[in-house]
Amino acid sequence: MAGLIPFNRNQKSLRAPGFDDFYNVLDDFFADAWPRRNLLADTFKIDVQDCGSDYCVEAEMPGVKKEEINLELNEGRLSISVQREENSEETKKNYIHKERRYGSVCRSIYLGHVTRDEIKAKLEDGVLKIMVPKEPKAVEQRKIDID
Repeated sequence: MAGLIPFNRNQKSLRAPGFDDFYNVLDDFFADAWPRRNLLADTFKIDVQDCGSDYCVEAEMPGVKKEEINLELNEGRLSISVQREENSEETKKNYIHKERRYGSVCRSIYLGHVTRDEIKAKLEDGVLKIMVPKEPKAVEQRKIDID
């Protein structure tokens, strides 16, 4: 969230003295990023290249396991989705701390006419690499008779 600016903040005559620190604390609280950001807090980055007979797709997915990734191709649209579930439990003396987090994110890109049978995907060092072969275009040349 961008900085929070209270109404009439610049008009010192309307504020009681000693509240400057209070306003600074509010601005700092709302301006700072959350301390625990992960893949599902935002989205993942995708690069698509035309490599001649294939489309080369790279998606940055640090910390994601291949079991959490779902790839689908439907009518030329490649969908990459990630679904994660995180559970943690910490017990100290009489204090029990439990956290659960669920999230999913999906990106779809239209590639056009592609061959779905020979798609290859590999997750390595936090980068998902997908090779999607293009459908060969038939070159039709036909003689046209003139009347």
